Amino acid sequence: MRHSLLRKLFIASATTALALAVASSPALAQKRGGGKAPAGATQKGGGKGGNKGGAQQGGAAHGGDQAIELDDAQPAQGGATHAADSGPPPVAGQMTEQAAQAKRLFDGEKWGDAALALYRVYKGETGDDEGNKQLAQYHLAISLYRLKFYQGAYGIFSEIADKPNHLKFNETLLWLAKLATDLPEPADIVERVGKYNDEQISKFNNQNQRELFWQLNYLLGRYKYRNRQYEDALRLFGKVDRQSKYYIKGQFFSGISNVQLRKSVPAVKSFQRVVGAIDEGGVEIEDEDRMRDLAFISMARTYYSASVRLDENNAPTIQSDKLSAAVKYWNKVDQGSEYWLDSLFEESWAYFMAGDYAHALGNIHTIDSPYFPNSYYPEGEILKAVIYFSNCQYDDAETIVAKFQAKYQPIYDDLNKVLNRFKGDEADEPFYKFLKDVRDGKADLPPRIKKVVENALSDRQLLRHLQYVQVLDDEQKRFTKAPASFRESALGNDTKDAMQLARDIAVRNAGQLARERYQRNLDELNEHLRDSAKIIIDVTAAKRGQLEQSIAGSQVSRSESERNIVKPDEEHVIWPFDGEYWRDELGFYRQTITSKCGR
Repeated sequence: MRHSLLRKLFIASATTALALAVASSPALAQKRGGGKAPAGATQKGGGKGGNKGGAQQGGAAHGGDQAIELDDAQPAQGGATHAADSGPPPVAGQMTEQAAQAKRLFDGEKWGDAALALYRVYKGETGDDEGNKQLAQYHLAISLYRLKFYQGAYGIFSEIADKPNHLKFNETLLWLAKLATDLPEPADIVERVGKYNDEQISKFNNQNQRELFWQLNYLLGRYKYRNRQYEDALRLFGKVDRQSKYYIKGQFFSGISNVQLRKSVPAVKSFQRVVGAIDEGGVEIEDEDRMRDLAFISMARTYYSASVRLDENNAPTIQSDKLSAAVKYWNKVDQGSEYWLDSLFEESWAYFMAGDYAHALGNIHTIDSPYFPNSYYPEGEILKAVIYFSNCQYDDAETIVAKFQAKYQPIYDDLNKVLNRFKGDEADEPFYKFLKDVRDGKADLPPRIKKVVENALSDRQLLRHLQYVQVLDDEQKRFTKAPASFRESALGNDTKDAMQLARDIAVRNAGQLARERYQRNLDELNEHLRDSAKIIIDVTAAKRGQLEQSIAGSQVSRSESERNIVKPDEEHVIWPFDGEYWRDELGFYRQTITSKCGR
């Protein structure tokens, strides 16, 4: 096989795991494949099943081209952005009677009337000085929050957060923290918290506001992470106490920050603290099983990335101890986890790197089982073809590639045709509607790409964007039920406009993100198709005896291939595969493969 292809495959499997891209929440990382593994599957010997050359229970190791998506910068929303004012804050003098009455309504928790009165003060209709206008603006935002017009409140608090010399700049931080629990992450509260610094957050470091202090450090850490200020992010995540409900997320982001800094040891320690905190209990967290598996797969990827080193010629050198550690953590991913198939596939790459082709092929055999009808791992077939080529089984490699191309070229063509419906700068909103149709099962799609598209557009980050649009729709419905005196007022118009603007932006962002997801999926498949074509070229060269010496020398000798002969032992029994899969053997298949190379 052409040297460039082998080198690319080595580099891809080694480095993509290190480049763990980030999506808003570690517990909401993107799914790669489809279908869950059976929840009741066990990881022990026994049972029937197997591979063509014999099946046996086995272990595992990594590979992989899936990144955990944890965060990505979103356009700031919620209000106009002002240049940061300098100088001291204004002084609030004597209130006018209208301002005093507005404050009395606010203190009496008459939120609707208070909001209307405070708006007039804020807009300068009452003749109050700048200080009192700023106080009215702050209380107006609180009133809207109490009325559950969160987006309207967020717009005003955003304006305050843009002005460090605002009288209520520091107090606004508390309300941003509240909004972070009321609005989904695509509302991008993190961007506004980023206007603050450690000193301003430290004012909440007291006995009564300790959880708020930890939350703000987590949010500011997220802002620093987003802006690639990883050392600052680590410092802030480190301030989130073990007692906080943000501790596990903070430790997860600490791990990813260390990955970005290429510090594998502290990265693994952070992921281990995630698992330790979950196992010890006493920490509030949603879906702890998924979070634990996500930590395991992150540790495996980190070790795997550290196990592969490239010399000046991009030739890989494998550190077996780190590769073994990666295998150990992939094997900890539960079979009932949505990440289990990912872990099996990534292990296949690790086994390939280690020369353990029996395990690599066995894992791919599991992924291809009918128990996972929605799984989508086209790269698995490419890896199989590479393994057969490496063992000089050229006819088999050629057959695998031919089947791959016959299956996936039409899929690629159909995917491309669908994407071509959405061209131009104004395609984001139509693609949002397409995303909604896909999620609702109403999209007009050829049957052979239906599951592929659903998988590509099913990650949790996209779902959070859809959730944000739904939150805004619900808020607009509440607005229609507000008293006419509020709805028809100038404040009502501003509130309605803020909600509509936020919704328009949210729809465009969701459509843009969905289109990017779709395009990435299409590009990856195109890359696999190109790889398959290269394999055919290299097989042809090998059959003609024209293979490059550097590649021929790296192929597997007959003596080296003995390790890939599956043999029974005192703990394992071979059940020849007869075409029937057995649920309790999923993940334990191995496939014998022997080299036909002349060396």
